[in-house]
Parts: sequence; C-alpha cells; structure tokens
Amino acid sequence: MALVLLPGLTNLIDDISDEKKLPPQVVEAALREALLKGYERYRRTLYLGINEDPFDEEYFSNFDVALDLDEEGYRVLASKIIVEEVESDDHQIALAEVMQVADDAQAGDTVVLDVTPEKEEFGRMAAATTKQVLAQKLRDQQRRMIQEEFADLEDPVLTARVIRFERQSVIMAVSSGLGRPEVEAELPRRDQLPNDNYRANATFKVFLKEVSEVPRRGPQLFISRANAGLVVYLFENEVPEIQEGSVRIVAVAREANPPSRSVGPRTKVAVDSIEREVDPVGACIGARGSRIQQVVNELRGEKIDVIRWSSDPGQYIANSLSPARVEMVRLVDPVGQHAHVLVPPDQLSLAIGREGQNVRLAARLTGWKIDIKNSQEYDQASEDAVVAELISQREEEEALQREAEERLAAEQAARAEEDARLRELYPLPEDEEEYGQDMAETMEAMDDANAMAESGEAEATEAPTDEVEGVEAESVESDNEAVTADEDGAR
Repeated sequence: MALVLLPGLTNLIDDISDEKKLPPQVVEAALREALLKGYERYRRTLYLGINEDPFDEEYFSNFDVALDLDEEGYRVLASKIIVEEVESDDHQIALAEVMQVADDAQAGDTVVLDVTPEKEEFGRMAAATTKQVLAQKLRDQQRRMIQEEFADLEDPVLTARVIRFERQSVIMAVSSGLGRPEVEAELPRRDQLPNDNYRANATFKVFLKEVSEVPRRGPQLFISRANAGLVVYLFENEVPEIQEGSVRIVAVAREANPPSRSVGPRTKVAVDSIEREVDPVGACIGARGSRIQQVVNELRGEKIDVIRWSSDPGQYIANSLSPARVEMVRLVDPVGQHAHVLVPPDQLSLAIGREGQNVRLAARLTGWKIDIKNSQEYDQASEDAVVAELISQREEEEALQREAEERLAAEQAARAEEDARLRELYPLPEDEEEYGQDMAETMEAMDDANAMAESGEAEATEAPTDEVEGVEAESVESDNEAVTADEDGAR
C-alpha cells in the first residue's frame, strides 16, 4: 500500500507540542496510537450490519503505525509469523508466499508488512475515532507530566489564580516554577477559607495538598487554603529568624473552618528559640505587629495566637490558653495526659473561648485533654475522686485491650499450628514440589557422600589387592566344586 499523506504533519506536531507544552516525541507517540485506534475502528466498521465483530481486545496487538515526517504521511504495519498453513490472515502469512520474494525464509520467522488502507477507505467514523483518541492521549500525557512535575516539588506553597467554579470547588491555575505552563488544580469546599472572596482572576497563596490519581480523570492536583502548612510557610517567609534557624515552629493548631458561622477561623502557633537572647514570640510578631499582620492579611483576617513552647507541660498548657490568665495547672493524669486548668471566674469565658474554640485549639496544640475549672469553686478532693475513677476505667479498658490482643495472637498461633499439621497430612501441590526438591537435594548429597566414602575405601585397600583377589578366587573355585558335587549326586 502507498503512504497515506497528511499534509502539514510536521507543523501539526510542532503546533500541538507548543500548545500543550509537551515534547514532540510525546505528541508523535500519541498520534501513532490514535491512528492505530482509527485503523481498528475502520476494520470494525467493515462488519457493521453484516457479521458479528470478530475482533477481541488483543486482536490488533501485532499492528503498529509508522510516521514518515519527511514525506508527511503514515503507514499501518502488521507483524506476521511465517507458517505452512495460514489460520489468521492478520497474524500469519504462508511460507510459499514469502519465499517468492525471500528464498531463505523459514517457518516461525516474523515479517513486517504494509497493510495501510487507502485514504478514501479510512472512513468518517475512523477519522473521528482518531481525533477523539488523540485528544484523550494528549490530555493523559499532560496529566502524567503534571503528576511527575508536582509530585517532587520542594516548595508546597504556590500562587494560584481563580479560573472557574465547579459545584462547590474552585478551579485554579497554578505553576510549578518560572517558565512552566499553568495547570489546573482543585480547591475543594472543605479547604476554602470563609473570609476568602474567590472572584475570577483573584490570586491566593495555596498549599499543595496532594497529587492523586482520580478514576477516569487521571492525575489531579488538590490544593488547600485551610492546611496548617500554609501558616508555617507564611511565617517562614516573614520571620528572618525562622529562616536562619534561631527560631523554630514547634506545633500548629488551626481551625480554618469552624463548625459554626458565629466563630471565625483561628490558629495557635507554638514557637521556641534556639538562642536564649532571642524572643521567639516577639520575633514572629514583629515591631508593632508588622510581621504577623502580613500573615493575617494573607489569611484574610484570621486570628493568630503565637505562644511560647515549654518543655514543662504545665507551663506549655498555660501558655496555650492565651490570652486567658491561668492561676494553676494540675496534671491530674500524666500518663493519660489529662490536666485541670484553674482560672479566675472572670477568665472562664476567655479561656474556653466562643463555642469552646480556644480550649479546643489548646488541646490540639499541646496534645493534652484540658478541663477548665473555676478556681474559686474547685474542690480538689472530689475532683481527684472523679479523676481516679476515670483512671481506673482507662486502665481497665487498656487491660481488656491487651487481653484481646493476646487472645488474638494466641488464636493466630493455634491456627498457624493447625494449618502446618494439616499441610503435613494433606500436602498442597507447592508443598509437594518443595518436598520433591528437598528430597532430590538430600539424595544428591547422600550420593556425593557415598562416592566420597567409596573412593576413601579404595585408597585404603589399594596395597593388599593381590591377597584379596586370591581369597576371592579361592572361594569362587570351592563354590564351583560344591555345585559340581551336588549335580553328580543328583544324577
């Protein structure tokens, strides 16, 4: 068959490469695969309304498309096996037919033949299939490159631009670096901030949450404005001491989407200093609050509490309840990390916060269960009794959990022992194979040992060989005489 011409093929590949930001080799591979799918469609249309489609999924696995960029065209090629008798014209070719052009051909060899249909025969349906497959393959390649490009990104915070809205998600354009094309990323509803105004073309700092494979959609970028990593990034950019390493962020507790609209978003950040002369809280706040104000502005007015971390759990818990004033912190259950915090009556509402937000964030930040108590009404004896009962319940639950784990482990061990016993009685095929291999190895080892033993005996008896041979010959002669005597007696 002749080459099917595609005028402007080279320019087409270059244009697609520039538009989709894909290497030309990737575009060529996608075009070859699309043309092959178009050829499959062409072959299937020949049976429409006549016979049932005889092709399965693997039928065209030996077909390929070759692009000729110099002459700007393509060919469909089929790899066929040389056989004596042909059973499938698409996969086999007769030896007699091949020997007409190649005398040295042999059965079992493979030949590549040009099976390109005429351009007029290709058909409208096949051309449409080629176009659809090409578009899909290009999208898949784009998404695959996106996944590879963003999966190992060192800086997880990107600048994003609002493109459109899909259901409750915001679709934004992000770029992995200078000179790289923008790609789409999804900002789900749960990762949006209530104070953000997502108007068209508005820009935001976003945290790259994950690059995941979505069924029927390929690799997708998911970004977040509610992730605590965004707060850490903003402080690192605004506070030189954090960049230098003299101040470090120990923990962050963030509630970007409170359960109630009456409560605004809030974040608590625990910081510590490596150098004694550096005040970590003051460094993060800045002169007249200039540094923290930049972070607050980027987060659209979100409240941020910067507190000092302490190795003393009591002091750390007291600091975490800022701006409330704490009188005492009782670590009533250090093992279970349970603490009672005593505050003056006028500080109760401030310590708890609106709808419990302040104490909830403090508990997340410290990892302790915190109970706020009125210092004037606190009865230590009764509270200790309640805590003792809670500790007893916790220890009982832990004991039950340990017993359940031990019982499960014992059951698994007994089941494994029973399985081993049954496999000895009724070996599985793989056990028999292993047993056969072990026996073969054992017999081989025994043969080697016997051979070595025989060679050793031969060496040990090599000197008195004549004497042994004489004894053996003498005994043989006496045996022959006995047999002869018996025969004479019988006669």
